Amino acid sequence: MRKIISFMHISLDGFVAGPNGEMDWIKVDEEIFDHVGKRISEGDTALYGRVTYQMMEDYWPAAGDKPAASRHDIEHSKWYNNVHKVVLSKTMRDADLDNTTIISDNLSDNINKIKQQAGEDILLFGSPTATHSLIQQNLIDGYWLFVNPVILGQGIPLFTGIKDKTELKLLTSRQFTCGVTELNYIVNSRL
Repeated sequence: MRKIISFMHISLDGFVAGPNGEMDWIKVDEEIFDHVGKRISEGDTALYGRVTYQMMEDYWPAAGDKPAASRHDIEHSKWYNNVHKVVLSKTMRDADLDNTTIISDNLSDNINKIKQQAGEDILLFGSPTATHSLIQQNLIDGYWLFVNPVILGQGIPLFTGIKDKTELKLLTSRQFTCGVTELNYIVNSRL
C-alpha cells in the first residue's frame, strides 16, 4: 500500500507558519532544492489542502516558462504539471481540473482508496489544515520535516488535536549548510 508522507518546513518550536500564516522564516537554497527535487521527482502524486493547492496553481504551471526562471523553477514546474494532484476541499469542484482529484467528503475512505492504487508514496505538501485532518484520522504514514533554526513563539502548530501517542522511527537525517535539518520519519505501525 502507498504511504502518505507529510512534507513540511517547521520551526524548532513546532510551528509551520506564523500567527498570520507567515512563512518568511523558512530557509531554502539550492542545496535544499536539489535534495528535495531528487526525492519528489520519483513521486507521482501530490496531496494538498485547498489553500496550498490554489497557491501552487497560481505559480507553478507557468513558472518554468518565465525568462528569469531558475533551474529549480523549470524542474519543479515540469514535475508539478505532470504529477497527479489530490486536493482536500469542501468547496472546490473538479469539473474542469486536469490531472486533479478533489476529495470533499468521506476523507478516510477516499484517502485509503488512493493509497490502495498502484504508484509511489503520496507527498502531502504543507497544507496545515489538511495535515491536521489526516493526522487526526491516523492517515499519515511518515513525516519528512525540514526543521528551520528559528523559534517563532506562536503560530500554526504542526501537531494539534492529537489524542493518541504515535511512535516514529527515524529513517534519515541531514543537516544543510544554511542550518536547516531534515528529519525523515516513518510511523512505527506502518513499517
